[in-house]
Parts: sequence; structure tokens; C-alpha cells
Amino acid sequence: TITKFLGKGFMVKSSYGHVRDLPAKSLGVDEKTFEPTYEPLLRTKKILPELKKLAAAASTIYLATDHDREGESIAWHLAVLLDPKSAKTRRITFHEITPGAIKEALAAPRDIDMNLVNAQQARRILDRLVGYSLSPLLWRKIGRGLSAGRVQSVTLRLIVDREKEIEAFIPQEYWTIEAQLQKGAGDSSFK
Repeated sequence: TITKFLGKGFMVKSSYGHVRDLPAKSLGVDEKTFEPTYEPLLRTKKILPELKKLAAAASTIYLATDHDREGESIAWHLAVLLDPKSAKTRRITFHEITPGAIKEALAAPRDIDMNLVNAQQARRILDRLVGYSLSPLLWRKIGRGLSAGRVQSVTLRLIVDREKEIEAFIPQEYWTIEAQLQKGAGDSSFK
């Protein structure tokens, strides 16, 4: 559809989502520097060489992944893997696949937003650091298939802490006393 909107002079190819991730069988994060180590995903074995070949022949590469932090991260990973020597890499986003939206995006290309990329990397690294350590413990102590992540682990902690506060609560009897007073016989009253 996008190819039809753009016409001649443009080649549209998909990466089919993420192209790299942290390794499946190791932590993949330096625990001192928090630097991630990425590796290409197995499913990209066929598409990456094709994309690299096309990138090498292109004068400009437009990365048009989703407009959120995941999309920005995919665009960054693609830019790193494609490593276009002579091509200029630009980032475009659109919210609908219409001729107007595509042309508007091409009229306003930008650089990859490294703040969004770093936000996605931080989320991914935290997931790995928390989950990679805690999930195996859950499997040994409770049962296989359980997972611990940066959100659910903290949420569970908040629930447990609140439940402990509730259990430790000692009810105490108290009273509120109010009096209606009046300074003199004709004066207005007050509490």
C-alpha cells in the first residue's frame, strides 16, 4: 500500500518488527556499566542481508517504524545493523496509512530520538536484570512458568507491604466531642 502511494523511486521493505534483542541464554547486560549486548534475532536471518544490500544501494533510508519508544528502538537497531556508508538515514512517523500521512511524514524527516531509544533500553535492561534473577527463583520455590518483572515484582512488594501494615494495625478507641457555646444571652452561638 505504501509503495503504491510513493510511486517510482521508492523501495518499501519491512523488518517485521524487532531485529535485535538481548541474548536468550545469558544476562546480556554488564552489571557494572549496565551496557547491553545485543544479538540479531534468528527470524531476521533472511531479511537482514536483503535489507543491508538495499541499504548499501540507497541514497536515503527512511525508517518508518511505530512512533512509540519500541518503534524508535527498532529504527535505531536497524540503523546500527544496516550501517549505511553512503546513505543518509532519516526517521519518519505517521499514524495512518494514507497518501496524505505518508507524504506529510516524508516532508518532515528527523533524526532518531535517542531519548526514546534510551527509555526503551532502560525498560528492557530493567526487565532483564530483575526477571533474569528472580524468575528462576520463583520456578524453584513455587512452580515453573512464573515470571518476575520490573512492574509486577514492585507491585507485588507494594501489596505485601500494605497487607503487613493492615495486619499490624492496632485499633484504638477514640471520641470526638463538640460543644455548642454562647458568650451571652443574646449572642450568636459557635462550636
